[in-house]
Amino acid sequence: MGWHDTSIEEVLEAVDSDPEGLSDAEAGRRLEEYGPNEIREGEEISPVEIFVDQFRDFLIYLLIFAAIISLAVGLFPGHEPEYADAILIVLILLANGIFGFVQDYRAEKSIEALKDLSTPDATVIRDGERHTVDSTEVVPGDVIAVEGGDAVPADARLIESSSLETDESALTGESTQVAKDPAPVDEDAPLAERTNMLYMNTSAVRGRGRAVVTETGMDTEVGGIAEQITEAEDEQTPFQQEVDELGKTIGYGIMGIIVIVALIQLLFTDAGILSTLLVAITLAVAAVPEGLPAVVTLTLALGSRKLLGKNALVRRLPVVESLGSVDVILTDKTGTLTEDRMTVTRISAGGDTYDVTGSSANPGGEFQRDGETVETAATDPLEAVLTCGTVCNNAERAPEDEDREFFGDPTEVALKISAEKGGVDPDVERVHEIPFTSERKRMTVVADDGTAYMKGAAEVVLERCDRVLEDGEVVELTDERRREILDRNDEFAGDALRVLGFARKHDADPDAADDEIEDGMVFLGLQGMIDPAREEVPGAVQDCRDAGIDVIMITGDNLETAKAIGAEIGFDPEGAMTGADVDELTDEELADAVADVEIFARVSPDHKVRILEAVLANGHDVAMTGDGVNDAPALKRADVGVSMGQRGTDVAQQSSDMVLRDDNFATIRDAVAEGRGIFDNIRKFVNFMLSANAGEVLVVFLGVLIGSAFFPEFASTSASEALILTPVMLLWINLVTDGLPALALGVDPKADDIMDRPPRGADESVINRRVMASILTIGTLLAVTGLPLFFYGLVQERLVVAQTLLFTFIVAAEMIWVQLIRARYDLSVFSNRWLIAAIASTIVLQLGVLYTPVNQFFGVVALNATHWSWIAVTFVAFAILGALGGKALERAFEA
Repeated sequence: MGWHDTSIEEVLEAVDSDPEGLSDAEAGRRLEEYGPNEIREGEEISPVEIFVDQFRDFLIYLLIFAAIISLAVGLFPGHEPEYADAILIVLILLANGIFGFVQDYRAEKSIEALKDLSTPDATVIRDGERHTVDSTEVVPGDVIAVEGGDAVPADARLIESSSLETDESALTGESTQVAKDPAPVDEDAPLAERTNMLYMNTSAVRGRGRAVVTETGMDTEVGGIAEQITEAEDEQTPFQQEVDELGKTIGYGIMGIIVIVALIQLLFTDAGILSTLLVAITLAVAAVPEGLPAVVTLTLALGSRKLLGKNALVRRLPVVESLGSVDVILTDKTGTLTEDRMTVTRISAGGDTYDVTGSSANPGGEFQRDGETVETAATDPLEAVLTCGTVCNNAERAPEDEDREFFGDPTEVALKISAEKGGVDPDVERVHEIPFTSERKRMTVVADDGTAYMKGAAEVVLERCDRVLEDGEVVELTDERRREILDRNDEFAGDALRVLGFARKHDADPDAADDEIEDGMVFLGLQGMIDPAREEVPGAVQDCRDAGIDVIMITGDNLETAKAIGAEIGFDPEGAMTGADVDELTDEELADAVADVEIFARVSPDHKVRILEAVLANGHDVAMTGDGVNDAPALKRADVGVSMGQRGTDVAQQSSDMVLRDDNFATIRDAVAEGRGIFDNIRKFVNFMLSANAGEVLVVFLGVLIGSAFFPEFASTSASEALILTPVMLLWINLVTDGLPALALGVDPKADDIMDRPPRGADESVINRRVMASILTIGTLLAVTGLPLFFYGLVQERLVVAQTLLFTFIVAAEMIWVQLIRARYDLSVFSNRWLIAAIASTIVLQLGVLYTPVNQFFGVVALNATHWSWIAVTFVAFAILGALGGKALERAFEA
């Protein structure tokens, strides 16, 4: 039922309780019926399942098949199993599996963070008496007592209240405290305006109250969020999906090639089954980019470290790449765009209006009237307003060893800092206080000099005044002057400021009745405050838009506040919508609306998810920022969920993909730039590695066909030796001599124009037409130049020399094609020292394979000067053809 729009009597009847609470026996019975008041845990993540998942991949199956065939060769009479090939393949599989397991074993247990938020104790009324129980034992129908500082243990309906105010910002996004009142509210009131309800994991800031529990555990508002987080599956990023599709494409393609080669060999040559199987193994090994998973993971890990240096902590590696494709940012307001601190920004005193500069974090700032800086003085009406604000105030500065600067209500802290900015620090002691209540809407104190100071709602304070301070003189508060003050109050409120009025009276008797003390006051002025935008945010938002990224504000605050802050930052307030407006739209209508609306206010967690889904439905890659419990479902669903490290709740951080350690929106801009650079680097090394694989497949495929048909020297070789390149050679190329430069490409510097480009399209893959053309061109050139070298060596000498020549040429050719790929990004040869070191290491390692005893394991021989001259000629031919091919591709794709 709708607890908030129902009378107290009806609520008590519905939960079968009364103001005296339940009996212990009934509470025990209900605990068994409803279960403990806690957030249920999600399913445990099995380490074994994560490890097994590393091997559920089409390319892995292909390599496992190759390893099995390598051992099955031993079943043929007179042949030994190819143990070296099989062991190498298995070791590679295990290494990749272990590496992936270590990276993937990250507990996405947002649900546990929600559970940890629950308070350990609760005060309940049972059998008419107060008892302290574990919060998990609270049941529907329990009457709970809450006071300032208490956490609320469950969702509950107020039945009585005395100046009770709560902090619900983590749940609703509302930055100001909420005054509670037991009276029913409208049925359609959004969560932030249900002033007669208390919610689990919010807290009481001041006052006290009693409430009857209506929902516990997973049935609470926080429990509903927990359900949404659980239901939000971790979806693969587009890049992960593309890598999976690439694996299947390569797998199916190589299976087709194996079948074609097998048919040709069996039908048109003298090759037997054994020879055909060995070629199949070789083709499988040649086609699979064994080093790609490790290179991708390491590149993303290195990218995450770079982002950490910019205060962005990445919790899920694939998101590093996803940052580069973000074209819409949905951002929360409170604590993300704003400081999450109330700050006095405008004062009305003596008939003048003053703008207050500076932040709320320190007393630095100025008072300006008509753009000119003014100083406060003893007779200045401005000084009188500041004095009243700091004396009629219960906030106080915290000791230096505390993390925060002030103790107290945020509104009163703002008044203290406002006074400090004006250098106002009156040396008075308070001798009497008439406290603020939600009914009175004002607070009054009497100082030891006999002056009474009052603050409160402007219209309420005016009712207690008969005079006003103007130009240093106390004059009668006429109806005209009263209207002018109320008009000024409305003007402040119209700019989304929270406005308080201030008054004083000399010669007040602290022992007099409260009404006497608060009568006949002199009105001093107004102070208007707001949770302001962070200084760096407008520039950061504009930078994102310059980079082609749309930014949309989504907040639980009221519409006028959201529009005022939004306009200050650079959002268009025209067409701003509320959560109620969202409810009236179908999904299709909302998808149309989000294309034009930049501000959404008074939204609930469900609204946030709907808005996010609408933007996603329009084909955008979306980053969602937030810091509260209410943001968690949307953070989980977004392509990139971004939470705040300092202000963010544990739930938001656990649900997000990235945590901003400095809570700085500008960090998102830097993270997007890094993400774009990382995507470029991934595209480079995928191009590099798959070019090698394409060349190897073509060399093996065409070489076997050409050799069997036209070269008796090759056709007459025994089945176990009739290979263009052996699996061991191919594994060495794919893992070591390709792997090291590929890793170095992962840390290539960003292109200078990285943030001048629009985001890449949502459907633009890593392997686009340009990259595919490059892969095919380089692969073809490797075959066209490498095979003549192989067959020349075969004719001039023997098969093992020919294999060694081709093996070494492919390794050397990497130096050419890696720079052909980088040239498209205007990167010079010497711009990446790690790449130079990788190429140098590759050369040294290759020479070690050729000229040390390990050459027997690889099945190669030491090359002499003549052999090197043949490689040099082939190398020059490949370089010339590569340069010409690169220019031809550039012209083709620029046309």
